Amino acid sequence: MTSAKSVTRSAPSAVQATTISSSLLTVQTLGRGFTDLTSEAAKFVAEAHAREGALTLFVRHTSASLTIQENADPSVLVDLTTALSRLAPENAGWTHDTEGPDDMPAHIKTMLTQTSLQVPVLNGRLTLGTWQAIYLIEHRARPHRREVVLQFIGSNDQG
Repeated sequence: MTSAKSVTRSAPSAVQATTISSSLLTVQTLGRGFTDLTSEAAKFVAEAHAREGALTLFVRHTSASLTIQENADPSVLVDLTTALSRLAPENAGWTHDTEGPDDMPAHIKTMLTQTSLQVPVLNGRLTLGTWQAIYLIEHRARPHRREVVLQFIGSNDQG
């Protein structure tokens, strides 16, 4: 059990949510793997003049997903790809294979990960940790065009 003395919290802050800004990000993937969306998300927050609120990212597909993961060591992404392949291998005798042997495993990997993320925005910046980045995960072997909805809800510098 954690002692109350080892936990600290800043004072609550409050703003009135006066802005909803949305954008559609189109990403051409190279096939299975991770695509870093952090800089695009940060650009969107800046263009929305976001001050305080939340950025939601939502991928509009059932064979791709989103995650927040380490951005310092690329071997983490390699190992995560390996782990997902072990959890949903292509050669497991899946019934659904309409688009090839990676079809059903891609759906399972999406179910195990996330299709939506929310990142707090404070003082006009994403509040990601030092080693965190936002990634689109392509679960299919061949390249695909993916759409990610970006939506900021909160206050901005113009309101």
